[in-house]
Amino acid sequence: MHQPSIPDSQGFLPATHQVVLRYHLAWKQRRLEDILALYHPDIAYHDFLQNRVFHHGQLRDYVLSSLPQGETERLEHIDRIRVDGDTAFIQYQLVLQGGKGLVCFHSSEAITVRDGLIWQVREYATLQQGPQGQGRPASQQPLQKLGLSARQLGRMADELHGYFRQARPYLQADCNLAAVAAATGYSRNQLSYLLNQVLGQSFYGYVNQARLQHVLDHLPASGKVRMDELAFAAGFNSLSVFYRCFRQHTGLSPAAWLRRFPRGHAATTEADPAA
Repeated sequence: MHQPSIPDSQGFLPATHQVVLRYHLAWKQRRLEDILALYHPDIAYHDFLQNRVFHHGQLRDYVLSSLPQGETERLEHIDRIRVDGDTAFIQYQLVLQGGKGLVCFHSSEAITVRDGLIWQVREYATLQQGPQGQGRPASQQPLQKLGLSARQLGRMADELHGYFRQARPYLQADCNLAAVAAATGYSRNQLSYLLNQVLGQSFYGYVNQARLQHVLDHLPASGKVRMDELAFAAGFNSLSVFYRCFRQHTGLSPAAWLRRFPRGHAATTEADPAA
């Protein structure tokens, strides 16, 4: 990983470099007020992924909704800060944990400094790597309509994961996209884009994966294990869906899993044809 700053031969950083370095470290350390204090009153922030321009009065909400969240999001430099006069150029990756592997946005920013403050930001972001390491280009048009930046997608992912961990909506058999969107404060279209285009999962694939993890986490240490009862208690309303999901994510049928990783006495139903 590249370091964000390299002093000149005399051990000093140019003034533009110093401002941009403070700015980027404030982003990495999630210091909202320090970020806002570096913006010039006449700033124009161009987010080309959204095809929008933000001015000073709009940036508090924009930055607050874009700050990195939780441990699932990482901001990694991929080059040192480069300076040309009053403009600095930075490149970094925003790495999220998707449903099927790491998801990576590649972002480049051209930051212009005036009077010791950031006067203009031109930010470009592309979806560089999808789930399972498959490179694929980002579809920018939906994001322009949805009003989402790469950083906001990172926050959405973390909030969705956190909501599922804490509220466990998947335990309800009728868990649906509209209810989850209302609970998390996002629109159905925004969540659909996050799941389908970024995390590489359908909504019900995401829900069923959470249900399956719940089943595995609640296997009793002793006694008879009724996989069908555990499946229904976790929110599955179809045993065929449960068995298909189990095999997809573990490579085994429930009965075969219990034989390999015994927890009590295995007991499944005849609905598991691969047992």
